[in-house]
Amino acid sequence: MNCLRNIAIRPTTLSALKQARFMSSQLGDLGSGAGKGGGGGGSIREAGGAFGKTEAAREEEYFYKKQKEQIQKLKSDLNDEISFHEEQIKRHQDAISRHKQRVTEIDKH
Repeated sequence: MNCLRNIAIRPTTLSALKQARFMSSQLGDLGSGAGKGGGGGGSIREAGGAFGKTEAAREEEYFYKKQKEQIQKLKSDLNDEISFHEEQIKRHQDAISRHKQRVTEIDKH
């Protein structure tokens, strides 16, 4: 749990994901052959045609799923970190209450 404190969420992480999505939408017709937006992605994609388009679609699907997994993991890690900090808050509030109780006991004597 202590390792969760070391997680730093960088604003560039999410902006990089958005930028990658933006760039992929500007590639043109993926899988349509070399030099037509599908570009040097291997012999099948360079040839273009149905196979190239199918491979481009599979590749896009793979990266879409990978991005969703990464976002889900990020959310899970953040929720773990939130739980950790909420537990720390509870411990600190309990400690504060104990110390206040001790102060009132000292004042009574």
